[in-house]
Parts: sequence; C-alpha cells; structure tokens
Amino acid sequence: LVSGCYLCGSVCSLIHLCLALEIPSYRSNVIDHFFCDLPPLLSLACSDVSMNELLLYIVATSNEIITIVLILTSYVFIVITILRMRSAEGRRKAFSTCASHLTAIIVLQGTILFTYCRPGSGNSVDTDKVASVFYTIVIPMLNPLIYSLRNKDVKEALRKVWNPSYFSGKLSFS
Repeated sequence: LVSGCYLCGSVCSLIHLCLALEIPSYRSNVIDHFFCDLPPLLSLACSDVSMNELLLYIVATSNEIITIVLILTSYVFIVITILRMRSAEGRRKAFSTCASHLTAIIVLQGTILFTYCRPGSGNSVDTDKVASVFYTIVIPMLNPLIYSLRNKDVKEALRKVWNPSYFSGKLSFS
C-alpha cells in the first residue's frame, strides 16, 4: 500500500508538472495562494488550460474514490471483527477508537473532495485558500485533540475546566 501510494503520487505529480511546463506563458509570477498549488497556478495561465483542469479533476476524483473505498472496506472488516468480540467493554473501546479515526478521516477527505474534486470553473480563490488552510493546518492541529479525547485524564481535565464551580474555589480577590 505504501509503495502504491508513493508510485501513484509520483506519477500523478509528474504528469501535472509536465503539463504545467507546457503552458507557454503566465500573467504573473506571483501565485495568490499560501503555497504553490496546481489550481492557483493554472488560474495564472494565459492560454487554454482546460485539459490540465480536466486531468486534475479526473486524477483527484479517482484518487479520492479509491482512497474512500479502501478505507470503507477496511472499516467493514474492522466492524465485523469488533462485533465478534465477546467483551462489551472491548467493543466499546474499539468503537471509540474507530469513531476518533473516522472523524479525522471524514474531515480530511471532505475538505479534499471540496477542494479538488469539483470542476475548475467558477471556483472562488478565497474559498480555495480557506479550504487549503483547513486541510494543511487546521486538520493536523485537530488530530491530537480528536485522539486525546479518548484519554481518561484529558476527559477529566476538560470536565474540571468546564465546571464553573472548579474556578470559584480557586479564585480569591482579597
């Protein structure tokens, strides 16, 4: 799986790179984005880039479909295994772990679907910027939070922080 991911990612990136290098001219050498991403680069082209946009759409959509099918298939097997467990506590813990992981996956894959798996015409540059910040910064910051909420000590600390009576005994203004 890892080798397949690296191979597919390298081949797809090379195809997009070669097609982008074939574009004869650009309006500017400044990309209005946070990093050099393909859609903002294509928006600077002075020539027709409909083939590049179509290929980006096809590659991104097929990549996402394959990824989502693999994840859902693995979760079917995981759920079947969990349901065969005899211990209710073990099933609860396993489902808790799966829920944390699925939350992170749904947020990440949903953002990527929104960003790359839609036709290129009419996309708002600002909306694409927000989405790219979301999947490059916000989601990686949320992952530790999502997974740490399963920890008993973290849950207890959050209960204490959110309990107003916790602070009333701690603060004194004398």
